[in-house]
Amino acid sequence: MIRALTRTTALAATLAAPLALAPVGAAWAHTPLFSCYDNGDGTVLCEAGFSDGSSASGVAVRVLGADGGVVQESTMDANSEFTFDKPDGDYSVMFDAGEGHQITVPAADIY
Repeated sequence: MIRALTRTTALAATLAAPLALAPVGAAWAHTPLFSCYDNGDGTVLCEAGFSDGSSASGVAVRVLGADGGVVQESTMDANSEFTFDKPDGDYSVMFDAGEGHQITVPAADIY
C-alpha cells in the first residue's frame, strides 16, 4: 500500500509540474466568438461570447466605415447581442474585448 501511494504521489507530482510552470493566465484562457447576420430588413445582428461560456455583455463593439473611422460605437447587451442599422457602402464590425481578444467582421462576410 505504501508503494502504491508513493507511485500515485510521484505520478501526481509529474503531471502537476507542467501546470505549475505554465503562465498564470493560461489556466483561464478563453477565445472570443463573434458573428454577425444580415436581418434582411436593413439591420444587422451581431452575437458574441467566449469559448469558456462567458458572457460578452458590456464588451465594446464598433461599426467601422470603409476608411476605418467609427460609424457607431456601443456595447454588447445583456444577451451578448448588438443590432444596428446597416450603413451605406463598405463597413466592418469590430468586437473589442481587449488586446488579443478583438475580432473584426467585414461586411462581405455578413449574410
